[in-house]
Amino acid sequence: MAQNIEHTGVITGINVNLVQVTITQHEACEECHAKSACVVAGKNEKLIDIECNANDFKPGDEVIVYGNQSVGLLAILYAFIIPFMLILIVLIASGYFTSSELVSGGIAVLALVLYYIVLSFFEKKLKNKLKFNIRVS
Repeated sequence: MAQNIEHTGVITGINVNLVQVTITQHEACEECHAKSACVVAGKNEKLIDIECNANDFKPGDEVIVYGNQSVGLLAILYAFIIPFMLILIVLIASGYFTSSELVSGGIAVLALVLYYIVLSFFEKKLKNKLKFNIRVS
């Protein structure tokens, strides 16, 4: 059985079939006694829109947002690994064909922009693949 990724959050908004959940990610050192003097201590809030039956929830409810671990890995693949490999390949290939590093860098950036534009055309398909669910905690 696949493992789930879970985060606790609070419902901040409800639309017809869309629930907006705020997840507060605490730093690893949140429980440290020296956190008030530490420069790196802090919180990071994320807003997530989840399609579900909004009638089951109300603003202020504490919920658990969960998704299959493979969903997270797929998101990392599309958002970081493929773009990194694309830039690397384009830089090497354009460096072979041109002697200007500025031109090679510009071509690599252009390839990255084109990648994200193409990815945006598949937004609906990706939303179906990269889906999270919620349940009352």
